[in-house]
This record gives sequence, structure tokens and C-alpha cells, in this order.
Amino acid sequence: MNREQLSSSVSRRAFVKTAAAATAGLSAGLMASGNFAYAAPEETLRVGLVGAGGRGVGAAADAVRSSDGVVVVAVGDLFQDRLDEARGKLREELGDAYQAGPENEFTGWEAYRHVIDSGVDYIILATPPVFRPLHLAYAVEKGRHVFMEKPIAVDPVGVRAVIAASDAAQQKGLGIVAGTQRRHDPRYVEAMRRIHEGAIGEVLSAQVYWNQGELWHVERTAGMSDVEWHLRNWLYFTYLSGDHIVEQHVHNIDVANWVLQAHPVKATAVGGRQARVAPHYGHIYDHFAVDFEYPNGARVMSMCRQQEGTAAYVGEQIIGSTGMSNGHSWIRGESPWRWEGEAVNPYVAEHTDLISSIRSGNPLNEGRQVAESVLTSIMGREAAYTGQEITWDEIMNSNLDLSPRAWEFGHMPTPPVPVPGITKLERTLLAEVG
Repeated sequence: MNREQLSSSVSRRAFVKTAAAATAGLSAGLMASGNFAYAAPEETLRVGLVGAGGRGVGAAADAVRSSDGVVVVAVGDLFQDRLDEARGKLREELGDAYQAGPENEFTGWEAYRHVIDSGVDYIILATPPVFRPLHLAYAVEKGRHVFMEKPIAVDPVGVRAVIAASDAAQQKGLGIVAGTQRRHDPRYVEAMRRIHEGAIGEVLSAQVYWNQGELWHVERTAGMSDVEWHLRNWLYFTYLSGDHIVEQHVHNIDVANWVLQAHPVKATAVGGRQARVAPHYGHIYDHFAVDFEYPNGARVMSMCRQQEGTAAYVGEQIIGSTGMSNGHSWIRGESPWRWEGEAVNPYVAEHTDLISSIRSGNPLNEGRQVAESVLTSIMGREAAYTGQEITWDEIMNSNLDLSPRAWEFGHMPTPPVPVPGITKLERTLLAEVG
């Protein structure tokens, strides 16, 4: 596609206004039409990749490695250079399992539609998270099984659209697995089974952490518009990534929801932008600390930071009335346990589990589950951004929509850094394409 095609406008706001109604009608209309994918055990599973960055390429390779009879037949990305780079990596890693020819490689704002429409059975969605609700709804409409990277949205409007699409997928018998790979790690699965059966008594509290140094960024080049620069550095813009508490720390927050088998009822938080203040870091925070309260009164302390030169720690601690656990390899107390099984790559296992469920005729659907964990992360972010206590009902029913009115390349100033006490929950993106 040429530059004019790349620059065509795609309205997300028009989508989110109709997403719930459209997906609600899928179960009756599309299921009756039989427009959905199914792969019997002996059939080749045809994979399409939307979003050809590092995580997308990794997910496509993991899918092929996970199961027999899996091939990648279509790839799409907004940018030609990313598509070219992905093609080279996938050909090298997958060999004959990479079967996407020039006719099934797409670029531009509509690339996702072309990939989904190219006769695939299984879609990997790995673009910046803001696009996930739109892409998921279209994949479900077209009857595709979906592996989608986390997070699945950046705001409550997007979360509700994902829930609607996931419910429609459930009614159509379509599989959805998200990139919360701890849910497919046998160590976590076994520890959670024991905890839920009472191995540490009643869960009273937990602490979850993702503390690390800085991440990558892409330098701006001559002729690169604001929007293109934002998209190539999507991690650092809340309207694209959700901020790192949503984009990255959601893994640990998902463990908290899993162990408590619930979502929190409210959150109080602090956070800020202290060490990572250069313009190329956009406008997101570099640290958060959140106190989540759950329905049974349990409290979860959530902490994350991305600050160079600081101590790194990623993990969880779960405290019960008769013991404690790190959630994946040991339990201490009245019912001690230690994991002694073989290590499994959970990035591969999540595809193994989804593909196995599809071939068995009983597809997994994790859409609503991951949507609740992402909304929990958004609730924590907004509690820090606003400096206010945020309840689950407030965030779930919020009209917060961080997307621009239309997607097109052009001028867009970096949005302001949120200021507690001034930033409001009900707001719109303060920078627009112009």
C-alpha cells in the first residue's frame, strides 16, 4: 500500500459506540450462518498475524511450535518496514511453516481486515493495545479463533467492547486466549489449585510487583509525523498502551484476581514521573503503588516501576490465614508444598492449550477474565492519575475513551502528564490529530 492508503482515516469512536450492539447480534445472525472456523485434529490450522512487532513475531513462532499442523499464512502491520523485518525473522525461524506470500502480506490502517479476511482459522492480535477492541470484534464477526496479547484495551469503553465481543465469541463457539501466560504455566496452575482448596486458609492479603529498569524507544526521524512517532513508541503514550501498570503489570494484577477469584471493589493509589522525564518517554508515569480492596476484605498491594538503575523484582506474595505462597513454586504453613515438575514455556503453552481446545471442539474463552484484570489495572492507574479513590462500579461504567476522533497520520501534541487532584476520570484525549 502507498502512503496515501496508509494515511486514510479510521474512526475508532464510531466503532465503540456500536460495538456492544453489533457483537450482541452476532450470536443469532452469524452463528445461524455457520460463519465460524473449526479445525479438526487432522486439519492444518492456518494462522494470521496482525501486528508484526517483536511480540507478534514471537507469538506466531510460539503458535507454530506449540502444536502439529500449524502454519502462518497471512501477516499485517501498519508499517512496511516492520512487515519486512517480520517476514525475514519468521522465514528464518519457521521455515516451511511460514507460507504467507506477497498476496497475503498487508500494510496500512486496514491491514487487520485483510489478514482476517484471508481465509485464516486463528488470528494473533499483537498491535498496540488501543486497537485490540476493534480488531477482536472484527475477528469474532468473521468467525475466527483469537489469541490476543495483553492488555486488551486502554480505557473502560474499550474494555466493555472486548467483553461484548468475548460474550459473542462464547455463543459462537470461538476460542479466545489472552497473553496472560501465567494462567497456562503448570506451576501457577497447581499452586492456585491448592490455594483454592484451602492450602493457606483464607486469603487475607497479597503483594504483587513488577519493578524493573527502562525499556526501548525509537528515535524520531525526518518526515515522521507526531502520530507515527507515537505509534512507533506506543509504550510511552497512555492512549496507545494504557501506561505500564496496564501494559506490563497486568500480569501480576491478574494473579491477584486469580488467587482471590474476584476483582477488587475499589482502589487508592499514588504514582508519578520522577526519573523518566525526557520527551521521548511520552507522558506516562514511571512508578505506581496501588492499594486494592477485594470483596472479602482482603487487601492487595500492587507496585510497579520502570526506572533505570533501580532494584528489579517481578513476582507475587500471597498471605493466608494458615500459610503463604509465592503463587507458583512453593507453599509454606500447615500444608507445605514445592513444585518439582518439569519446566514448561508458558508462552508456548498458551497456544498449545487454545489449539488443543479448538481441535477438541470445546474452545477456551478467556476474554471476560482478562478484561476484568485489565480493568483492574486501569482502575489503579486512574486512582493514581486523579488522586481519588476509584470504585469498580465507577470505572466499569465510566465513559473514559482515550482514543483520537480518527486514526490518521498527522500532527498530535504529546498529551499532558496527569496531575493528581487536577486530572479527572471523565475526560477525553487532550491531544487530537490535526
